[in-house]
Amino acid sequence: MGIPVFVFAGLLVHCVFLASIFDIYFTSPLVHGMTPQQTPLPPPAKRLVLFVADGLRADSLYELDSNGTSRAPFLRSILENTGSWGISHTRVPTESRPGHVALIAGFYEDVSAVAKGWKENPVEFDSIFNESKYTWSWGSPDILPMFAKGASGDHVYTFCYTAESEDFGAQDAAKLDTWVFDHVKSFFNSSRSNQTLYSALNEEKVVLFLHLLGIDTNGHAHRPNSREYKENIRKVDEGVKEIASMLENFYGNDGKTAFILTSDHGMTDWGSHGAGHPSETLTPLIAWGAGVNYPQRVASQFFEDNFLKGIWKYVKMGMLLFAQADIALLMASLIGVPFPLNSVGTLPLEYLNNSAHFKAESMFTNAVQILEQFKVTKHIVKRGKVSLCKTLINLALEGLSYYHTYDRLFLGLSIAMGFVGWTAYVILVIIKTHTNLTKAAQSHDKESTILLYGFAFVGLIIAFFLLIQTCPWTYYVYCLLPVPVWYAVVKELHVIQDLAAYLLSLPVGQSMGFLLICVLGIEILVFSFFYRSTLTIGLLVFAGWPVITQLWVQAKVLYSLIWILLCMLLGIFPLMPVVGREPNIPLVIATGLLTLLISCSSLSSLCKSKNKYMNNEDLKVQFYQMLSIALSTYVVSSTHDSLQNKQGLPVFNQIISWTTLVSSSLLPLLSPTFLFQRLFSILLSLMSTYLLLSTGYEALFPLVLSGLMFVWINMEQEALQQYGLSLKPKLAVFNFSYATDIMQFRQLHLDDVRRSFFFVSFFVMPFSCFSSFDPASVYCFLTVFSPFMMGGLLVLKVVIPFVLVSCAFEAVQVTTQLSSKRYSKCYISALVGISHYVLVMSLTIFMMLMNGLAQLLTTKKLELSRKTKHHST
Repeated sequence: MGIPVFVFAGLLVHCVFLASIFDIYFTSPLVHGMTPQQTPLPPPAKRLVLFVADGLRADSLYELDSNGTSRAPFLRSILENTGSWGISHTRVPTESRPGHVALIAGFYEDVSAVAKGWKENPVEFDSIFNESKYTWSWGSPDILPMFAKGASGDHVYTFCYTAESEDFGAQDAAKLDTWVFDHVKSFFNSSRSNQTLYSALNEEKVVLFLHLLGIDTNGHAHRPNSREYKENIRKVDEGVKEIASMLENFYGNDGKTAFILTSDHGMTDWGSHGAGHPSETLTPLIAWGAGVNYPQRVASQFFEDNFLKGIWKYVKMGMLLFAQADIALLMASLIGVPFPLNSVGTLPLEYLNNSAHFKAESMFTNAVQILEQFKVTKHIVKRGKVSLCKTLINLALEGLSYYHTYDRLFLGLSIAMGFVGWTAYVILVIIKTHTNLTKAAQSHDKESTILLYGFAFVGLIIAFFLLIQTCPWTYYVYCLLPVPVWYAVVKELHVIQDLAAYLLSLPVGQSMGFLLICVLGIEILVFSFFYRSTLTIGLLVFAGWPVITQLWVQAKVLYSLIWILLCMLLGIFPLMPVVGREPNIPLVIATGLLTLLISCSSLSSLCKSKNKYMNNEDLKVQFYQMLSIALSTYVVSSTHDSLQNKQGLPVFNQIISWTTLVSSSLLPLLSPTFLFQRLFSILLSLMSTYLLLSTGYEALFPLVLSGLMFVWINMEQEALQQYGLSLKPKLAVFNFSYATDIMQFRQLHLDDVRRSFFFVSFFVMPFSCFSSFDPASVYCFLTVFSPFMMGGLLVLKVVIPFVLVSCAFEAVQVTTQLSSKRYSKCYISALVGISHYVLVMSLTIFMMLMNGLAQLLTTKKLELSRKTKHHST
C-alpha cells in the first residue's frame, strides 16, 4: 500500500470511527405518529403569557440586595402572596435554543440542531405554540422563527428586532427588553381599532410569548455580578408589571389569564453558559393567575445542594423543584391544549390550583401521551389513580430509554474491534517499513488465498445478519469495517512473530521498564483531558530530560537551562483557571509590547549580521509583521476602553482586526524558508491575531510555548549524536524548501517514540489549558451576536497554538533526518491510540490536518514580482 493511499485510508477510517459515536449515542429523540392527548375537562385559563428572561440565573432573581430589598419587587410580591415559585433544572448544553425547546416543546434538544447553529429545525416538532389557537411572540430573531416555522397552519406570529441589535458592545442591552415591552403595548392598543385582531385576542387557547434577551446580553458583556445585569433584572420586573396590568385591564379582569416567568438557562460568574454548573442549569420559575396555586409557607426545607440552600434563605417559602421540560405540560394544562407530542416531562401538580379530578385527569393524559411515544401498552388506566399514573410514566420512560439504546452495545463492540485492529495494523506497518526488526517475509499464496476467502465469508455472514435486521446503511460500514482491517493485521503475522522474538531477546527489566514508561506516559495524557494539573507534572518531568539523559553535556548548558526554565513556566498555565477569570487587558498589552521587543531585537540582530540569506524585501516583511503586532496591541487597548465607556466597537478597530486576521495567513509565506526565520515569521503573524482574541494571561501562552519549541529544535539536533548520525547543515542556514528534496532518511529508533510523546504532550497543552469559550475574546472583531462567526473566531484562537507546535515538530522531523511527509502521520496515529474514544479520534484527525498545514506554512513561499537572488546551502 503506497504512503499517500495509506494516509488517506487512515484519515477515512478515523472519520468513520468518529462518525459512529453520533449513531450510537446521539440519535434524535423525536418520534412521530402519535395521537395528540388533551385533558377533557375545561381549563382554568383562556390565555397564557410566557415571559422568558434569557440568561437569568435563579439566585440573581430571588436574592436580596445588601439593604435587604429585592431587585424584582413585583415578582417578589407575586411569589409571596398570589403565585407559586420554584427552580427548574435544565440540561446540558445550557444554550438558548435547547432551553426554549424544552420549555415550549417539552423535550430535550435534538443534537443534530447544533450543525445549524441552534437556529433551524433539523426535524420539525410539536410545541405549545403549534397546539394553541393563536400565538403572538416578540423578541429575538434567533429564537422566535424556529417555533413559527414548524407550526401547522398560519396561527403563530412573530415580531423581531434586527439581528444587529444584539450588540454586546453597544449601549445597555436592556433596550432589547424595552423594545419587546413597547411593541406588546403598541400591539394591544392597535387591536382596539382592528376588529379581526381584537376578536382573535379574545379567543380561548391564546399564547403571548415575550422573549427578553437583554439580561443574557448584559451578562455576556459585563458578567452577572455587574451593575448592568442587576439593573436589567429590575427593568424586566418593571416591564412584567406593566404588561400584566395592561392585560388585566384589556380583558376586564376576567381572571382567565395565566402568567409564567422563567429562563432558558443561567450563567456563570464569568459570563458564559453551555456547561453544567448549577449557576447555568438552575433557572427560576414564577407562575400566577388563572389555575395557579397559591404560595405555600413553610418553616424549613431540606436541600442537599448548597446552591439551592443559598436561594431558599432569601425566600423562606415552599420551593418547588422540577425538570425544565415539565413547564411545557404546565402551560398546556392551564389553557387546555394537547400536550406536545414529543414531551418527556411530568406535569408539576404542585403548581395547579384545581380539583383533584382535574389533576387526576391531567396526570392520566400525561401518562397516555408518554405511552403514545412508547407504543408498547394500550391498557386503560383507571381515572383518579394519580400514583399509578406516575408509576406508568416512569416505566414508559424506562422503556423508551431501553429501545433508544437498543443497538448501542452491538455497535460499540463493532467499532471497538475496528479501532483496536486499525491501531494494531498501523503499528505493524511502522515496524515493518521503518525499522530493522523484521526479516523478509516468504510468500505463501495458498495461505493468503484461504485467509482472504475466510474473511470474505465472515463479511458475508455479517452483511446477511444486518440485512435481515433491516439495519441502516451506516451499520454496514461500522460492522464490516473490522473485517478488512483484521485481515490486514493477520496478513502481517510474520511481523508479529519477529516483534515477539525481538522483545523476548531483550532483558526482562529493560522491556518491562520501557513498557511501563509508555503506559504511564499515555495515561498522563489521558488524565490531562480531565485533570489539567497532570500536564504540570509531565512538564516538570520534561524539565529533567537533559539531566537524566546527560544531554546537557553534549548540548550547550545555556540551552539546557533555558529548557528547564521554559518547561517550568509552561507548567504554570495548566494550574491557571480556564473559566471564572476576570479580563486582564494590561497583561495582554504587556504581552504585545514584549513580543514587539523580541521582534526588534531579532530585526536588529539580522541587520547587524548582514545575513546574506535575507534581502531588503525579507526585512520589509518582518517590519510589516512588527507593525501588525503594534496595531493589534493598540486595538486591544482601544477596544477595551471603548466598550467600558459603552461606545461600542470602533469601526477603525474592526477593520484593523479583520485585516490582521487575513494578512496573518499570508505574511509567513512571503518570508525566507530558512528554519528559524520562517518559524519566527509564523510566530509573529499568529501572535498578532492571537492578541486580538485574548483577554488575559492566555496571551502569554503562545510566546512561552514558542520559546520552548525553539529550544526543543536545538536540543533534538544535539540528541542525534547519541546514535552516531551525521548532522545536517547548521540550523541557522537550514532551509525547509530544500528539506523536501532529501531522499536519504533514517530508520526509526526508540528515541523517536520519546519525540512523538513530546509532540503529543505539547499538542495537548493548548486544548487542556484553553478549552473555554468566552465571547469577550471576539470583541475586537464584532460585538453583534453571530454564533457561527463568534464560534469560528474562538476556534481559531484555540487552533493557533496547535499550529505553532505542529510547525516546530515539522522542523524537528526534518532536522533529525526523519521524513515528515512519509512517516510522521503513521507513528503519531499509533501513539495516540489511547482510551477515551471521541477525544482520540478527534485528536488524531486534527493532528493530521495540522501536520499538512505545518508543511504548507514552513515549505511554501510566495514570490512577489521582483528579482530574487538565489543562494545555495
